[in-house]
Amino acid sequence: MTNLNAVLGVNMMMILGNYWFSIDSAAYQTFARSSEYRWEELKRIGKESAMQFLGNGTDTITMEGTIYPQYRGGIGQIEHMRSEAGQGIPLMLISGNGTAFGRWCIVSVTEHQETFLKDGSPRKITFNLKLKRYSEDRR
Repeated sequence: MTNLNAVLGVNMMMILGNYWFSIDSAAYQTFARSSEYRWEELKRIGKESAMQFLGNGTDTITMEGTIYPQYRGGIGQIEHMRSEAGQGIPLMLISGNGTAFGRWCIVSVTEHQETFLKDGSPRKITFNLKLKRYSEDRR
């Protein structure tokens, strides 16, 4: 695994498509991944039910973080996330340490703004980003 920060000379936590998560911009504080596996119960006469594996289910990632727009990165970071989601294409997800997670779809972007300046600009934005793995059929 190649540390992308060392190779690129940047400080980033994760890249999703063209969006970079970093301490200097949108830093996520939690990263949760859930993987499902599909099993079907097969009822049998005179015996206990058997289980048959049908394949992998949905893989989901949830990232929650905080943006301080006046610190670095500016106010438009959530809109950049929404812009990436609105392209309607699966995005490559790569961590700063070089782990390639494959292609993922942004299924939701949630923001919560608080502590406002007199012009209505938030001093703090928390976000929740939900991704689902894009399954590529391999022959």
